[in-house]
Amino acid sequence: MTLAIVLAAVGPAALPDDTVPHLVAQWRAAGATEVRVAADLGELAVLAEHATGPVLVSGADLVAHTTVLKHLATSPVPGTAALVLADPPADRHAVVHEERGQVVSAGSTGTLPDATGSFGGALRVVPADLPALVAAARTAATTTVPAGTVGPPADPAGAPGTPVPAPVASDATPVGADLDRLFAAFTATGALTFAHRVRLLVAHRVVDPAGLAAARAELAGVDEDAAELRLSVKERDDFFTTYFVSTWSPYVTKLCARLRLTPTGVTMISVLFAVVAAVLFGVGGRPALVAGGVLLYLGFMLDCVDGQLARYTRNFSPWGGWLDTMADRAKEYVVYAGLGFGMTHAGLGDGWVLALAAMTLQTVRHHIDAWYGVLHDAAARRPKAASTGGGIGDKLNAASNRVQADTGSLSYWLKRTVVFPIGERWALIALTAALFDTRVALVAVLVWGGLAFAYTGALRTLRARFMRVPALGTVDAGLHRDDGPLLRRFGGRIPAQLPLAVLAALAAAGLLGMALADADTARWAAPVALLVLLAAGLAARGRAEGPLDWLVPAALRAAEYVFAIAVGVAGDVPLPLVFGYVFVLTLLHYDLVARLEKRQPAPPLHDLTLGWEGRSILLVVALIAGFAWVGMATLGAYLFVVFVMSVVAAWVTVPARAARTAPAR
Repeated sequence: MTLAIVLAAVGPAALPDDTVPHLVAQWRAAGATEVRVAADLGELAVLAEHATGPVLVSGADLVAHTTVLKHLATSPVPGTAALVLADPPADRHAVVHEERGQVVSAGSTGTLPDATGSFGGALRVVPADLPALVAAARTAATTTVPAGTVGPPADPAGAPGTPVPAPVASDATPVGADLDRLFAAFTATGALTFAHRVRLLVAHRVVDPAGLAAARAELAGVDEDAAELRLSVKERDDFFTTYFVSTWSPYVTKLCARLRLTPTGVTMISVLFAVVAAVLFGVGGRPALVAGGVLLYLGFMLDCVDGQLARYTRNFSPWGGWLDTMADRAKEYVVYAGLGFGMTHAGLGDGWVLALAAMTLQTVRHHIDAWYGVLHDAAARRPKAASTGGGIGDKLNAASNRVQADTGSLSYWLKRTVVFPIGERWALIALTAALFDTRVALVAVLVWGGLAFAYTGALRTLRARFMRVPALGTVDAGLHRDDGPLLRRFGGRIPAQLPLAVLAALAAAGLLGMALADADTARWAAPVALLVLLAAGLAARGRAEGPLDWLVPAALRAAEYVFAIAVGVAGDVPLPLVFGYVFVLTLLHYDLVARLEKRQPAPPLHDLTLGWEGRSILLVVALIAGFAWVGMATLGAYLFVVFVMSVVAAWVTVPARAARTAPAR
């Protein structure tokens, strides 16, 4: 059940009597199950304390399209969301400072000189944050400080999560200031709050009847449905997607909505397009390659449409988000397999080698992206120390912020394109395969992907050294490294971390080179390389406090993949089988990445996957015993079955059991 609370407390410039009833009706239209009006912060605290689901809070001074309220209420972000406006705040209304879409501080203009927006007078609080909301409401209702301030005073030395008293304003308080004090106190508790920005639609906070009339006139001049369709397109996307897909995909989104297709249904159609494109790439010949390129483009368009349809219809679900993430990677790697088979079939060389290299490179890059995101979020929420502004980290941060703010400029698009995002990858594959051949397509992906890896790796390493945040300490690093029972039992005994993890990747690469040169020698060198991998794992279980330790999981991923490929080559395992085995590993690891980004627990059957060290040990045993291909095929099939069973358990069995055992309300 979703409860909406309208805080009706007003200041001396009272608004017309119809503002509160109108806002109550809007919240009901936006999907609130129950709407209550609170006379003050104390009553709001009582209502929130007894809530059992998400709570929507707004002040009587908010004038907005109903769609704005609906979007806030149904925001897919995993935590609390606050409406943030670009409007200059009224006297003593709250302003916010946000980083990476998260509100990291709130207060008055005087105490928050680096404000990035103003508080929009509405927020959606998830159940886990309701205790913080109740405490903030009671603090804001009872603490008195001199007028002229909204939020808690700036305290750079204060630790996140430490409540700071919010001031109570004087009788000169403007309309809605009670809610500003509440929001400032709530933010000071350290609760994770995402900024919900308003585009194309209208939302304002008004302080008098004249402002109310002007805001309502502005609302009337906007077509809500047309704006909502345009809002289904991401505000900031990559160059190819922005100019070659999003210019016409909203029409497809509208058609899908009329046909009552679900985002999941569109995702599955896009998977079908990608699979057929992969088959055509494997068949070869100019007509098949051109048709494959066209289908790949259309499949990517549908991949954009599924997200646009979810935003347009507000049909979000954890399952849909997970499926979209997994389908994106599965489609891409199936296409790599089609290109590899087509290259081999056309006599252009062993395409499976390039396909394996492309899949390994892209997966390691994605793991680096995910862990850098964890690092950046941790850095954004820590107290900011005084900076001289002369360090290379400061300069890189400032330069990046300038480029990101200069939307649409050449430097902006270069920065977004050089990292080789998915739209550019699919466009490059489609064009090179259609115009040239499958070998050129794979080589192009590897070259651009390698350059992007070097570029992002170098810049992020420099910025990470400046952040000095132990990102691995903020999540369950053992889970997301995919450690098995052996490392969980004996890990943490060796002090080094990143150096050994890099050494493990180098040892695996050395074993692969040896296998390509002399398979018999590599067969007996594999146990030595395995010992290096295990040593790296034992180190990684220790405390991760180094500025670059966030790179350890990606280094271990690279080590496991390359090691498995080396074992396959040394054991004369058919490369398509090796590709299939590594593909199954990527499914397991992308599941963990999706859970890392959502801060979700381990998959239900995660322990049955044996951990990366357990799988590597079994492969070496099979190699030395002389049945490497049987061992790899059996282990790959076993892991795939466990993955499928885990998916069913996570998204079907566990939710059904929870629904049966949930107490009746």
